Amino acid sequence: MLTERENYLRLLNGEIPEFIPKYRMMEWSMFANPFGHKKLPDGSIQDEYGLIHVTSKESMDGFMPKPGMVLIEDITKWRDVIHTPDVDSIDWEKFAQEKLKDRDTVNMPTVMGVGDFFIKLVNFMTFAEALVALFEEPEECYALMEYISDYYVALIKKYLVYFNPDVLSLADDVAADQAPFISPETYHDLIIPHHKRLADIALDAGLKISMHCCGKCDVFTDDWVSIGVNAWEPAQAGNDFLGIKKKYNNKLAIMGGWDSTGPLALPGVTDDQLRAALKEYVDTMAPGGGFAYMARMADTGFNEEDTKHKNEICDAFYEEYAKGWYQNH
Repeated sequence: MLTERENYLRLLNGEIPEFIPKYRMMEWSMFANPFGHKKLPDGSIQDEYGLIHVTSKESMDGFMPKPGMVLIEDITKWRDVIHTPDVDSIDWEKFAQEKLKDRDTVNMPTVMGVGDFFIKLVNFMTFAEALVALFEEPEECYALMEYISDYYVALIKKYLVYFNPDVLSLADDVAADQAPFISPETYHDLIIPHHKRLADIALDAGLKISMHCCGKCDVFTDDWVSIGVNAWEPAQAGNDFLGIKKKYNNKLAIMGGWDSTGPLALPGVTDDQLRAALKEYVDTMAPGGGFAYMARMADTGFNEEDTKHKNEICDAFYEEYAKGWYQNH
């Protein structure tokens, strides 16, 4: 049997994998930016730009900018505020050795992530002001993103030398649950050129490209595929997954496609109902390839024990049914 790494790369090559991969973002991702996660005494995190991020149960442990903290008041003055660190200022060989010492790089794919341009603008300015800036000062927004892209390019070049990754994960949440935050034109003109710049470096080095984008964002998939993106996660419910599979013929693998916050996340769902839904999910998404299992229930705050129990069922269902789907169908 292929290793998880070999099998996953087969999926990203557009081939039908030996077994359905179980996409494990947090385990496969290598968080190796030495500048962006300074822990402060109160548990918050300070990034390389000086922005403080805090978390809460309501954010499902995701870090968000500290309320009231705004780095850029006027987008035309961003050069006075935003400064990237010197990537050559640390011992990368020593840093990489420490990060990789307990990692199984033979059996597990190594995924390195960069590329959050829209979210950076939002974090620096607040959501509303970022949208205003994109509309009123697109050239300045582009210039800021280009400056950040210079920094990401320098990081990627270090990653390629010292971490030998398999996949570059581009990440930018440009959509809400029901619709994108920005128009396809804004995305195409202001965001995707910087993603392409990063993707080109990775593709030239033989890496595969994945895109992390939450919400209703299938309107952007043409741009992703055009720059060489091979896979999309978490591919949340509400997008036209079957249409995507048909349109791109496994050029864009769907890593996810499960509704983690819908009716099945509510109390009162029986184990049999959940298993039936999981079977329908796999039987719908697996045919023809282009799919990685990513069924988990989000903790919606109703009942933590209920969520834990459901996730145990989701994990068991993968081993019992989903993993061997191609051998049994």
